[in-house]
Amino acid sequence: MSKAKRADATSSASHVADVHDLIRVHGARVNNLKDVSVELPKRRLTVFTGVSGSGKSSLVFGTIAAESQRLINETYSAFVQGFMPTLARPEVDVLEGLTTAIIVDQQRMGADPRSTVGTATDANAMLRILFSRLGRPHIGSPNAYSFNVPSVRASGAITVERGAGSKTVKKTFTRTGGMCPRCEGRGAVSDIDLTQLYDDSKSISEGAFTIPGWKSDSWWTVRLYAESGFLDPDKPIRKFTKKEMQDFLYREPTKVKVEGVNLTYEGLIPKIQKSFLSKDREAMQPHIRAFVDRAVTFTACPECGGTRLSEAARSSKIKKINIAEACAMQISDLAAWVRGLDEPSVAPLLTTLRQTLDSFVEIGLGYLSLDRASGTLSGGEAQRVKMIRHLGSSLTDTTYVFDEPTTGLHPHDIQRMNGLLLRLRDKGNTVLVVEHKPETIAIADHVVDLGPGAGSGGGTVCFEGTVEGLRSGGTITGRHFDDRASLKETVRKPTGALEIRGAATHNLRDVDVDIPLGVLVVVTGVAGSGKSSLVHGSLSRQSGGAGEGIVSIDQGAIRGSRRSNPATYTGLLDPIRKAFAKVNGVKPALFSANSEGACPNCNGAGVIYTDLAMMAGVATTCEECEGKRFEASVLEYRLGGRDISEVLAMSVSEAVEFFGDGEARTPAAHKILERLADVGLGYLSLGQPLTTLSGGERQRLKLATHMAEKGGVYILDEPTAGLHLADVEQLLGLLDRLVDSGKSVIVVEHHQAVMAHADWIVDLGPGAGHDGGRIVFEGTPAALVDDRSTLTGQHLAAYVGA
Repeated sequence: MSKAKRADATSSASHVADVHDLIRVHGARVNNLKDVSVELPKRRLTVFTGVSGSGKSSLVFGTIAAESQRLINETYSAFVQGFMPTLARPEVDVLEGLTTAIIVDQQRMGADPRSTVGTATDANAMLRILFSRLGRPHIGSPNAYSFNVPSVRASGAITVERGAGSKTVKKTFTRTGGMCPRCEGRGAVSDIDLTQLYDDSKSISEGAFTIPGWKSDSWWTVRLYAESGFLDPDKPIRKFTKKEMQDFLYREPTKVKVEGVNLTYEGLIPKIQKSFLSKDREAMQPHIRAFVDRAVTFTACPECGGTRLSEAARSSKIKKINIAEACAMQISDLAAWVRGLDEPSVAPLLTTLRQTLDSFVEIGLGYLSLDRASGTLSGGEAQRVKMIRHLGSSLTDTTYVFDEPTTGLHPHDIQRMNGLLLRLRDKGNTVLVVEHKPETIAIADHVVDLGPGAGSGGGTVCFEGTVEGLRSGGTITGRHFDDRASLKETVRKPTGALEIRGAATHNLRDVDVDIPLGVLVVVTGVAGSGKSSLVHGSLSRQSGGAGEGIVSIDQGAIRGSRRSNPATYTGLLDPIRKAFAKVNGVKPALFSANSEGACPNCNGAGVIYTDLAMMAGVATTCEECEGKRFEASVLEYRLGGRDISEVLAMSVSEAVEFFGDGEARTPAAHKILERLADVGLGYLSLGQPLTTLSGGERQRLKLATHMAEKGGVYILDEPTAGLHLADVEQLLGLLDRLVDSGKSVIVVEHHQAVMAHADWIVDLGPGAGHDGGRIVFEGTPAALVDDRSTLTGQHLAAYVGA
């Protein structure tokens, strides 16, 4: 049979395997989903829309991606599964047609100081191999260029057994690593300001220590130093002998007996390093963080100049460039340098390295450098760095799952991101995207709109079909799809200005700018133009004057266990517990599921967790308290006819009414609840675990908490992240209320509706990285639209239809 005839026969009788062209979900009940059933076409781009909290992430991540991941994990042996995360089967009746899911989410990359953009994408590994082959002078293997590998030398004797006898052989071992010995590959050394730890004019017994939490009667701190026997507790510290000072500050851990109790004494510096500096700064309590910021200064390592590499690694060069200089280059410049290398012996390596670096440029991250610490990337940048490894992948028929890939992108960059999503689809992959931006929804082959509301008011499919069908479908997303904000006719007059002079953080080029106060200011510009560097690096660090009243709300995740909920996080539970205690004449501690009132069977968790080794752990509702988390005796106490578990099950909107008047009237609780309702979280239940909140919900919860702070200037970092088109209007109303109450609001934002609503715009650019870092426009939105000299101006003009 000829090839042509065979092709005709194949096309006329479709293969039985071709019927598996849908991912079928029936009866999904994860989180707030209400028996959701959808059929998603494979090898197409499907976008999931809906208001924040409507169940998009529950369907895409909690159901489809989670089950795909679980089924893959089950293919490994029981031994291997023991080392893997255990995943429970999602609550769903039928899931068919799944393919391997690759999740590209917005989780921040690890904040380990040794992790950089280069180590996270394998670009560093390829550069190290390149330098070990072509670098002159040759200093060793790729390890010799790695700042994570220390140089090791060892010598000794080993016993080799041969036949009946044994022989002792002398051996020496050396490994050349590239780690700088002074800073141990971190690039920075910490210097502790001793004047912040103690007052040297006082003795220990007079209370010389100024460290938070170090009380004079504490066994582990002050008394240990006073009664160790190494120091004279009644002598002022400045009069200590050289030996006493050495013991006081640097002594190695030594066992001592204090009043018959065995304790370990060690010098003050190592003790502070272990107890304070080993923790993530962001996880510290505010007063501890303030102490660390005062007492510890991080400076670039004097030996390696912050490059993290040893002198030998820096001495080896290719075309007068060493590996530290290559990693410090902007990636777009590094890609050009690599293209200029022509060496047949490493041709395949150069090709792969060029492709990786070109992917960075293509995805809009050409402004980064490979030595940029991965912990400093924003959520959107981290997500795009993870995309790098998938762009060049030869895998097809895979399901790629994206969580708002346009977060942190300027309208100019969104077109590029859309092209990348379509490229992944055109390679034969199924692409599932959770997204709010109309520009990305518009390129979808298939749209699933969830809602109609959020939380318990959502969880159903309101629309499934094409983009045209969505526009005319009458759902909330459909009605707001073509919403366009108009420019304000009148703008507010500033009441003063915050002056920034000579800002040079990251790529800023000695920027001088006056930020108006008493108005809504939007700082915008393409990704990587220097917005966050200007606002967080220069503005929020201002101290004295207006700087003291600055409240900065960034995109960092909320830290909380599954016991944390909106009531505990916002401080709402305190006035509620006190109100219950006052009415019933008992202790407030009874009304905390983490304290005396906790159900003794589940310890106040409401569920019992059973660990099944390498199988998925099972969470079963506690039989004693039936998931209410409290002892039965506590639930007999009532406030306004409700017990504490019923109050925690209320939504914010219900609670606003409940605590607003009547017997349960509690002004302190009502004030916090009104702030939660103001930021659009009226649907959240007070006792919902923080671990189940979406990214947008977490950020608005932080905003509600910070609104109570006495700040004159609010700095918000992309508050529209994760917000539905319908919710943006509510956010603009909230920003207006903040400004009208006498506050100054500065927003770093890409959303055109927020730009159009601003009183003043500061536009950075013109490009990213070293092509940015300058102020390209300052003025009103109307002036920016008329000017159209910047990318932002052109996109804003198109948005408002000017």
